[in-house]
Amino acid sequence: MIENRKRSMLKTITWRVIASIITMALVFIFTGELKLTATVGAFDLIFKMLFYYIHERTWVKILWGTEKI
Repeated sequence: MIENRKRSMLKTITWRVIASIITMALVFIFTGELKLTATVGAFDLIFKMLFYYIHERTWVKILWGTEKI
């Protein structure tokens, strides 16, 4: 199976939105501060999305554990 860049990007975005909502909810629950919640959420969304995409594209190039059909 070959995964194209569009699929990787969509997976990156959907996962990051889910994970960032969880992070923001936890920040709000523990601090009750909306400004801090929004700041943490923004940084979490941007940086982790970038690193996940790089991670995903790197794994596409690694053939270990894959089989040709």
